[in-house]
Amino acid sequence: MPHPTIDLIERRVSANHFDPSHTLTNTEIEDLVRLATRAPTAFNLQNWRFIAVRKVEAKAKLRDLAYGQVKVSEAAVTFIICGQAPDHESLGERLWPFVETGLMPEAMASIWQESVHAKYADDPAASRDEAIRSATLGTATLIYAAEAMGFVSGPMIGFDAAAVSREFGLAEDEIPVMLLPVGRAASGNWPQKPRRLLSEVLQIS
Repeated sequence: MPHPTIDLIERRVSANHFDPSHTLTNTEIEDLVRLATRAPTAFNLQNWRFIAVRKVEAKAKLRDLAYGQVKVSEAAVTFIICGQAPDHESLGERLWPFVETGLMPEAMASIWQESVHAKYADDPAASRDEAIRSATLGTATLIYAAEAMGFVSGPMIGFDAAAVSREFGLAEDEIPVMLLPVGRAASGNWPQKPRRLLSEVLQIS
């Protein structure tokens, strides 16, 4: 018997057409992001931020920065998913609740902080890579959360990243990695496009 999660993965599409009359409540947006933040990150960095662009004026501005792509403004909300540079100091705060439970020794949390500082502090490329990885994992989880809640989504990389950073007030350590319109489907969306053969993409060693 097929599993509901497998069915969800099989049926997901990247939507381009959204019902412009559909809206999402604050609670629905919060639920989507809460689920997105269940995604894994290295060292439990959780180095991401989700900007939910929902107001008409803000969506119009974002649409202009996304080269006029209509789905940005027709979706109920378009998320700007930001990756953040790894921060060893913030990591201590994020690990502390786990330490308090007794599941993680305090000494181990300190080692993780030191490792993050050693790995990323003097390596801008590694820091950027980690920001992009975390934001991408968060985006993927948000996509499937939206699908599970009965919505469609369409990840986008076609936008002016520098302008989005400027116009939406991103911090210096943040990268706008992806846009993700989310909402109710309108007619005209394609089914899931064909996938490459497993023989072309899988190696079992």
